Amino acid sequence: GSAFLLGAVGFAAQIPSFVLGPFAGVIADRHTKRKILIATQCTAMVQASLLTILAFTNLLQVWHIVVLSALLGFVNAFDIPTRHAFLIEMVNTKDELANAIALNSSMFNSARLVGPAVAGVIIGAFGERTCFLINAVSYLAVIMALLQIRVAPREKSSHRNHIMTDFKEGFRYVMGFRQIRYILFLLAILSLTGVPYQVLMPVFARDIFAGGPHMLGFLVGVSGAGAFIGSLYLASRKNTDGFMRLITAGALTVGTAISLFAVSRILILSLIFSFTAGFAMMVSMAAINTTLQTMVDDSKRGRVMSFYTTSFMGMMPFGSILAGTFASLIGAPMTVFYGGLCSITATLFFARKIRKS
Repeated sequence: GSAFLLGAVGFAAQIPSFVLGPFAGVIADRHTKRKILIATQCTAMVQASLLTILAFTNLLQVWHIVVLSALLGFVNAFDIPTRHAFLIEMVNTKDELANAIALNSSMFNSARLVGPAVAGVIIGAFGERTCFLINAVSYLAVIMALLQIRVAPREKSSHRNHIMTDFKEGFRYVMGFRQIRYILFLLAILSLTGVPYQVLMPVFARDIFAGGPHMLGFLVGVSGAGAFIGSLYLASRKNTDGFMRLITAGALTVGTAISLFAVSRILILSLIFSFTAGFAMMVSMAAINTTLQTMVDDSKRGRVMSFYTTSFMGMMPFGSILAGTFASLIGAPMTVFYGGLCSITATLFFARKIRKS
C-alpha cells in the first residue's frame, strides 16, 4: 500500500546498473563471457531461492525485499552487458547480428506478455509464494542451456591492466567515437524522459480512464504487444542498412506517441498510442543495440555494451524518480507530455549531429 516503498524497491533493483555497469564491461572483456553468465544466473537463483524460503516461512519483510532487489540489480549489472556482448559470439557473421538481436528481443517481449498473465493465474490459484518457487526453479533451465552452448574460442589479451586503466580506455573509446557517443546520449535521454511514462501508467488507468487492474493490464499489454511486433519487424530485415535513420525515426515516434498518449482522453486512441510507443521503443532500442554491436571493436565490446546498459537501465531509476516528483507537482499527463517533448528534442539534436559525422 505504499507508493514510496514500491519506488524504493524499483530504485534498489535498478541503481546498481548505473553504478557498476561500466566496470562490469571491463570484467566481460577480460574473462570468458559464458562463465560470467553462468555465475550471474547461479547468483540470481540463490536470490530467488532466498525470497522463496522467506515467503514460505512467513518471515518476509519489506527490508528483505529491498535488499534482495538490490542483490538482483547487482547481478543484472554484470549479466546484461555480458549477455549483449556474448550475443555476437553466437552468430557466424555480423550480417546475422540484426536478426539475432531482434529474435532475442522478441523472446524477451514474449516473456513480458506471457509472464504477468501466467503469474496472475498462479497467484489467484496458489498465491504469491508459488510464483516465487517457480521463478527459483526456472533458473535451472537457464543454467543448463548456458552449459550446453559452445562457441569458437576467442583470442585473449596476454596482458592485464589495472581495472581502472581498462575502464578509462573504454571511456575514451566511447567518447572519442562520435557516432557511439551520440547514440548513447540519445539512449540515455530516452531512458530518462521517455521510458518512465510506463511508471505512471497506473495513474492513467485509475484517474484518466476510471479503471483498475484490468485497465492497467490493457494499457501495459498493448505496449508490450507493440514491442513484440517491433522485434518481429526488425527480425525480418536482412541487413543493417539504414539503421541510423531507423533509430531517428523510432525515437521521434516514441516522443510523439507518448505526448499524444498524455493528452488523449479517448481509450481506443490511448491504446493505439501505447501500442505505437511500445513498437517504436523496441525498434529504436534494438536498432541502437545492433548499430553499436556492428561498429565496435571486439576487444572493447564488453565495455561499450556496459555503457549501453548504463545509458539504458542505469538512467531508469532517475527517470522514475523525476516522473514521480513532477507528477505530484503538475500531474501525470503533463509530466508524460513534457517527457515526450524532451525525447523529441533530443532526437532532433541527435539527427543533426549524426548528419555532420
